[in-house]
Amino acid sequence: MNHLKIILLIFLFINYKVQAQQKNSIEILPGAYQTSEYFNLLKSKRVAVFANHTSTINRTHLIDTLKKSGINVLKIFAPEHGFRGRADAGEKLGNSIDSITQIPIISLYGKKLKPTNFELEDIDILIFDIQDVGVRFYTYISSLQYLIESAIENDKIIIVLDRPNPNGFYVDGPVLEKEFTSFVGMQTVPIVYGMTIGEYAKMLIGEKWIDWKMMRKVDDKISFGEALGFEKTRNNFKLIVIPCKNYTHKSKYELPIKPSPNLPNMASVYWYPTTCLFEGTVVSEGRGTDFPFCNFGHPTYSKKLFSFTPTSRVGAAAPKFKNQICFGWNVFNSTEFILKELNKQIQLKYLIDAYNLFEHKDSFFLHPKSDLQENYFFNKLAGNSKLMNQLIAKKTAIEIRLSWQKKLIEFKKIRKKYLLYQDFE
Repeated sequence: MNHLKIILLIFLFINYKVQAQQKNSIEILPGAYQTSEYFNLLKSKRVAVFANHTSTINRTHLIDTLKKSGINVLKIFAPEHGFRGRADAGEKLGNSIDSITQIPIISLYGKKLKPTNFELEDIDILIFDIQDVGVRFYTYISSLQYLIESAIENDKIIIVLDRPNPNGFYVDGPVLEKEFTSFVGMQTVPIVYGMTIGEYAKMLIGEKWIDWKMMRKVDDKISFGEALGFEKTRNNFKLIVIPCKNYTHKSKYELPIKPSPNLPNMASVYWYPTTCLFEGTVVSEGRGTDFPFCNFGHPTYSKKLFSFTPTSRVGAAAPKFKNQICFGWNVFNSTEFILKELNKQIQLKYLIDAYNLFEHKDSFFLHPKSDLQENYFFNKLAGNSKLMNQLIAKKTAIEIRLSWQKKLIEFKKIRKKYLLYQDFE
């Protein structure tokens, strides 16, 4: 009898393990893959696509799939890093022609951030399909806002093909204050906001965060809140989000394609919310190395620390301290170790250590031409001037994190209203 019990327990354990493995092996499919959900909407329509190199179905670019299916794609709008994703951060790109499809490419990064009314005159439907990383200063959500504004202003349908958020399993960081609004932070959200780009689009409309003063064309008799149910707010404007399959905010989604030149691996993606803040300082954030955002340091730090030398390469033509030896930190490791170290929060210890160890503290933060707090690039990234002043005042990580909590709680309540997927808490 005891033997039978043991055999039964072994069987149940094996069965449990098999089911767990099967559950974990379920493939997460981005919204673009759900062609049956949106192809019919595109038939006989004139289409413009906001896309880059991550806009793929399997390994085939979305543009190629649409063209092969007879969809009339008239133009491509391209974000930061360009349509093929090779440009440096901040590099200004001009318009061009896609060499494969011969479709015109219109750059929406630099001086021009949104389509003109003329460029949308011959368009019926806009598609937005880009892999985001869920960090406020990663500029694709700013581009999304401008595209939605253009769709409303020009009375167009916009379809957002949702993609999983690799940092979508937590919410953390200071919430942006309005006076620090810029292209690297347009809304009052924390650095890590825990939403997919489709959920974020819903929140932009639902919270009326769009630039409504500019939207005089929209019928005031119809509530913008109705757009949450994808109802028309005028004759044609509609937001349609095509959701992912098998994704939740507990998922640890590994990106099949690097989203930009300086996020080449998951270690960089996971550290990016923390170490991108070094872009607002004299410290190298590791651009021009094999491990950007995992290597960071400065030539004047102790030579006993980890050393690295930034060099010119694709996506980092002129990195900080090009061809100079820097000393600092290397946090590149297995994703399992990194996730455990991060513990679902921005890690302040490296920022605090980097500031405290820097000899000439008056020059640690990059100074703007004017000395206004809102013009410091570090403050634009942080979303306020408090973090910079807390570092100068040598506040502890615990003290700094406590100062975020009230606004984080308020944001989480807003966020919950727009989630399309099971949450992490």
